[in-house]
Order: sequence, then C-alpha cells, then structure tokens
Amino acid sequence: MINYDENDNVILTFTKDEAIVLFEWVCNFNNKNPKAESFDDQAEQRVLWNIEADLEKELFEPFKANYNEILIKARENVRDKE
Repeated sequence: MINYDENDNVILTFTKDEAIVLFEWVCNFNNKNPKAESFDDQAEQRVLWNIEADLEKELFEPFKANYNEILIKARENVRDKE
C-alpha cells in the first residue's frame, strides 16, 4: 500500500514477511554490487542503502539465531501460490 503524508513523503506499507524478504534482497544486492558502476546514478545506491538501514532499524528477525528459518517461512508466505 502506498500513501503520502503532509510533507509529500511516500509511505509504503509491507507485511512483516514482505519486509523480511525485501531486507534480505536489499542486503544481498548491496553486498554484491557495492561499486558505483552498478548504478546509473549514485542516488540509486543511496536509496538502497537507506532502505536497508531503515529496515534494519525496524526488524529484529535478522538478528535472531533462527533467522534462516524465519526467512524461508517469509519467502513461502510471500511467494505466489500455484
């Protein structure tokens, strides 16, 4: 869900599972593509760093010992059902 606040900031709403999956993807992408040439503009890299930092502040699951199990379950919950 996308909303805007009074300052015209975009507010995205994710389920906990979606946030965990997104966090994992962003972390992996940021770690594999740390060079500026991976982006058309450094602003793209900055946005991904900011997303990673914001998710890291909100999620406690990545710091749990059973994070891999949590991630597997979150991916299962988010994945399309066929």
